Amino acid sequence: MTQTPMLDAVALAHLETWQGKSETLHDSITAASLAALSATLDRDDPAPAPGTAVPPLWHWLYFLPHARASEIGPDGHPRRGGFLPPVPLPRRMWAGGRLHWDVGNPLQVGQEVQRQSTIESVKHKAGRTGELLFVLVEHRFSNANGLALTEEHDIVYRSAAQPGEAAPAPQKSPLAGQAAWSRAIVPDDVLLFRYSALTFNGHRIHYDRKYVTEVEGYPGLIVHGPLIATLLLDLLRRQLPQAQVTRFEFRAVRPTFDLHPFSVHGRPSPDGKTVELWAQDHEGWLTMQGQATLA
Repeated sequence: MTQTPMLDAVALAHLETWQGKSETLHDSITAASLAALSATLDRDDPAPAPGTAVPPLWHWLYFLPHARASEIGPDGHPRRGGFLPPVPLPRRMWAGGRLHWDVGNPLQVGQEVQRQSTIESVKHKAGRTGELLFVLVEHRFSNANGLALTEEHDIVYRSAAQPGEAAPAPQKSPLAGQAAWSRAIVPDDVLLFRYSALTFNGHRIHYDRKYVTEVEGYPGLIVHGPLIATLLLDLLRRQLPQAQVTRFEFRAVRPTFDLHPFSVHGRPSPDGKTVELWAQDHEGWLTMQGQATLA
């Protein structure tokens, strides 16, 4: 059945006016958030103290949205509009990103940090399963010493699932069977709840089984994309604890559900300068792929 487009030329032109919009926020790097994520990931880290560096991707514990309860939409996210465009497509996902750290100027506990965010682009596409809208946001994190981290964040909005809609064909990782490191992850309700709580993420797809299955049409709770990306770099840190990550890019390929364990894998390049990282579900299908560059 052909879906009626929700985004005509007028609506799309309105959304495109968000391109170039920016906002600047400030936050403090606190120890409590780092200690809580360390416990959530089952790590045996020393207690963070002033000067402790924020591990790669753990900056997602800061600059959290604090929408009032009356401003929350039916999916648990803040109602659309404001900084992000008010996209009417109902399904919103974190599709991937690219990050660059200045290892000589790390974010550290005790610092006051500024984040400048800019909407770089708003792009529409009609896909096989309906409309898609891609929003690219750039975040620049600075401390008293200057720019510490640059992040490009890919957000994709999708049409609602249709009855009988076929899922995209799964794919295997090009490096399947070639991992040097592997770790099994059990995405139980406690893990998903703790990560949602730490990131103040009210999106119901991560904890409300009735909503995610009956409204958004998924078979189970969805494991957070940022959590999977964090687990990829956590695998690298467990194997190479002294390594300094300067760049990381990742792409979500397929949703991961809480119905079965999944696994994260890594393989360093022969010269040790990069590490290929990927996640796969219980059937071996690729769910996320990424590459880390080391100093």
